[in-house]
Amino acid sequence: MAAGVYAFFTDLLAQCDIEVGGARPWDIKIHDERLFSRVMRYGSLGLGEAYMDGWWDAEKVDEFLYRILVNDLKSKIKFDFAFAALTIKGLLINAQRLHVAEVGEKHYDIGNDLYQRMLDPRMIYSCAYWKDADNLAAAQEAKLDLICRKIGLEPGMQVLDIGSGWGGFLRFAAERYGVSGLGITVSKEQAAYAEQMRGDLPIETRLMDYMELEGKFDRIVSIGMFEHVGYKNYNRYFAKVRDLLSEDGIFLLHTIGGNVRRASGDPWLEKYIFPNGMLPGPSQLARAAEGKLAMEDWHNFGADYDPTLMAWYENFEAAWPDLKDRYGERFYRMWRYYLLCCAAIFRARWAHLWQIVYSPNGIKGGYESVR
Repeated sequence: MAAGVYAFFTDLLAQCDIEVGGARPWDIKIHDERLFSRVMRYGSLGLGEAYMDGWWDAEKVDEFLYRILVNDLKSKIKFDFAFAALTIKGLLINAQRLHVAEVGEKHYDIGNDLYQRMLDPRMIYSCAYWKDADNLAAAQEAKLDLICRKIGLEPGMQVLDIGSGWGGFLRFAAERYGVSGLGITVSKEQAAYAEQMRGDLPIETRLMDYMELEGKFDRIVSIGMFEHVGYKNYNRYFAKVRDLLSEDGIFLLHTIGGNVRRASGDPWLEKYIFPNGMLPGPSQLARAAEGKLAMEDWHNFGADYDPTLMAWYENFEAAWPDLKDRYGERFYRMWRYYLLCCAAIFRARWAHLWQIVYSPNGIKGGYESVR
């Protein structure tokens, strides 16, 4: 490794209070000196792949990455080939519609055994609500109940869950609020699990694309699915929701969002975790809903994603001895990096969690915010 590159990066890391070979939990241990040139060329993709390859370690990867993020180290690297290539792809291709089921096959279908051990008992794979909770299961139930109260669920209502995961929300809503419902997902494993677990509840899960659905629903929710829609499809998404929502209905969108609008996601997360994923910016959501739905409430509790991800990480680490023979060491480093990287992103407030409530025409008398 050229001495100049080494000096450049060690100086940048020192500005983040990170020492190469230091003894603190967030200090970096370098096992392959090609690391810095790899990061110089490929940015976040190079850093993540280098971790997967065992080129570097830190006792607390989340704290190492948090310091890099809050000090905006990325802006000091002038050109990121991987991010540039991904941005060009996002501008030229509508990958989210060309490959609708890809994220289901490559992420959500990798193994229910992994998700059962990592998530809470209801298998909720989105940000929990920790305001009055002290453990993951309670925080996830608090989030589910928060959604039910925000959309004013009443017995007998018909609810649609777009991107329904393993069916946890609809089971909760049917048990606690007496509603019936339909969930749709592009994941075969999620659909099979949800159908197996529904019991005698008046709910159903279908394996399908949301654009193919017809009908009318009293309430619609979308919890952690919008990140897969893609900016070229935001207008079509909101138009479809409006078409499916009854005239006196309510729609709640639960999505991760970013501070700025982008045409792509992060290169490492795109390649290894969420194919074709991207986060909406506030203006993109506002423009897509304009003329279709009235925005009643916008709630940001993105800081709660940090403890959610760390709880998933602790569960994953505890379960790894039982999972390692199936998934292998490289998967372990990839999944570990994914959870800790995302925790750092939310800790640094580079990403947010928004729950936005919409109505077709504005709720008469006004909407009462629920927190």
